[in-house]
Amino acid sequence: MEPLISLKDIGRKYIIGAEIIHALKSVSLTINKGEFVALMGPSSSGKSTLMNILGCLDTPSKGEYILNGINVSHMSDNELAEVRNSEIGFVFQTFNLLPRNTALDNVALPLVYAGINKNDRMERARKTLENVGLGNRTDHRPNELSGGQRQRVAVARALINNPSIILADEPTGNLDTKTSIEIMGLIEDIHAKGNTIILVTHEEDIARHAHRIVRMRDGLVENDYANTDIQKVDRGAVKAAV
Repeated sequence: MEPLISLKDIGRKYIIGAEIIHALKSVSLTINKGEFVALMGPSSSGKSTLMNILGCLDTPSKGEYILNGINVSHMSDNELAEVRNSEIGFVFQTFNLLPRNTALDNVALPLVYAGINKNDRMERARKTLENVGLGNRTDHRPNELSGGQRQRVAVARALINNPSIILADEPTGNLDTKTSIEIMGLIEDIHAKGNTIILVTHEEDIARHAHRIVRMRDGLVENDYANTDIQKVDRGAVKAAV
């Protein structure tokens, strides 16, 4: 079976004035369908650049990126936008919700770009919000929701298009410990249903939820190993803490 993601000798350089910055030097990586991978590394390790390339937010300066059978290495911005909308669901640290829109409208937004009619959009958005435990918050705006609820809305929006990959960038970075545990529990549930998840984090305890850890340093993959210390969420402890 072909891997879902195949990176071969990916490099990314930026020219700033007279200086050339090699954010990624040479990265080769495969990720199979259904994997749960944590991408880690210190500041300037290249992990953010790699995440942008994996998420089709940027293209490499060299190398080849095959995503779900599509060569996305040298696509135009418009072509990349189409791939992003159909293949990738994003969850960001800062939630990135539209403040004047309800939870339902925020979740339905990717379906607007996909050309789905309004009735179908709303029905799918409602079901997806129910699936993340927010069926009773559909008409609330972001400022009427807690941080954890806002992140659940963001997760629902990431799921709405049935993407090939969920790309979660520091998804618990703005949350307290108890809420972080709840959100990681939700991400584990999504993975258990067969979704492929790439989690970008600098927190060791968050990375331990993943089944595989890829560590970056100086624009290269320093380590890539199976995580034998998978941290399972104790739902009883979470409920007791509520």
